[in-house]
Amino acid sequence: MQDKKLSNPQLMEAYILKNLRHNYIYNLLDGGFFGLALGFASFITVIPLFVSTFTDSAILIGLVPAIHNMGWQLPQLLIANRVSQQSTFKPMLLRYTIHERLPFLAMAIVAWLSPRLGDKLTLTAIFLLLIWQGLAGGFSASPWQSMIAKIFPSDRRGTFYGSQSSAANFLASISAILAGFILGRLLSPLDFTLCFIFASVFMGVSWIALAQTREPRSELTAPTRDRREFWQSIASILKRDGNFRWFLLVRMLSQVAVMGFSFYTVYAVRSLGMSEIAVGILTGVLLGTAIIANPVMGWIGDQWSHRLLMAIGVLGASASAAIAWLAPSPIWFVPVFMLAGIANVAVWTISLAMIPDFSSEADRPSYIGLANTLIAPVTILAPLLGGWLAQTGGYQTAFIASAIGGVLTSLILVIFVRDPHQAIAA
Repeated sequence: MQDKKLSNPQLMEAYILKNLRHNYIYNLLDGGFFGLALGFASFITVIPLFVSTFTDSAILIGLVPAIHNMGWQLPQLLIANRVSQQSTFKPMLLRYTIHERLPFLAMAIVAWLSPRLGDKLTLTAIFLLLIWQGLAGGFSASPWQSMIAKIFPSDRRGTFYGSQSSAANFLASISAILAGFILGRLLSPLDFTLCFIFASVFMGVSWIALAQTREPRSELTAPTRDRREFWQSIASILKRDGNFRWFLLVRMLSQVAVMGFSFYTVYAVRSLGMSEIAVGILTGVLLGTAIIANPVMGWIGDQWSHRLLMAIGVLGASASAAIAWLAPSPIWFVPVFMLAGIANVAVWTISLAMIPDFSSEADRPSYIGLANTLIAPVTILAPLLGGWLAQTGGYQTAFIASAIGGVLTSLILVIFVRDPHQAIAA
């Protein structure tokens, strides 16, 4: 269907509601197949394992997820001005997100040729592809979030984000198991090559589903601005919108609240004698909790309050860290991982649903960029802080810091952050 130009707000709303079911289904398929692809090329397991076959450097292996996270967050503010000039976001999104998906096919080629390329050249190629993929994801993120905010009403947005995350997690868990069989039964380089090929195929299917989105063409509401005027407008937002500044602080502190999660498994194995089988079970507990909690919490947030639900969810991070700190045996890590799953939903899904509500449609790309780019440094520094605390004072010290961070985050949300809907109305 061709995108329609609708200048009347009532006609725009009617068009959005008419195509709500269609957009919900196809964007759910987009997220689901994206998750299915990432299970074959996980930034947490498969790609670090591939890198580890060419180097023993823990720093290089640890850079794999860090490059992905930083790449997704950093560029969003840089592209916000251009995004705000679009009458439809989908064409820009489809162009940029191709570059988010092509690197997986290139990784398959590099994996297949790795015996001929040698260790150094293979590592160089893989990290260049990771940077390409990460930055492309960041440039795609702003038009994607702007499009989602446009085609889904505010009272449906949390439900959609939750459902999409749930579908992605569920299918990723299936493809991760399949990737394990491939890596365990096939010899290199065929094993990693096949994983990356499957990832690229499902990335293509995801792109096709995304392309079916029906987005109305709206009148341009943001003024045309040069670079200097744009950065002045960014400074103006930060100066005048105190409510949003508090929310930015919440986004930063929430990274501290969840920083201890990375050390749960290592602590439980080394200090409490947890078995490898138990680690696998607890990973399933974490994924299962996320699969259930994402749509449920998204729907509750839509019906009640994203702000208060996020505050409760981040308190779950504090409770998770506190139980890990006090746990006398591995069995205590069942609620630890369940609460961690709930906290991750609050920090990711509920936060994404909240961001568009702080602004008008004209300023939305700027708000989205600010809410992601400004927290990128903390996203990297928080795990480093947790690692330093764990190394100098023990893992329990890192858990205590996470618990304190969660309490502070929740307090700021409840005391200082006003509900975005009420703030806009005021």
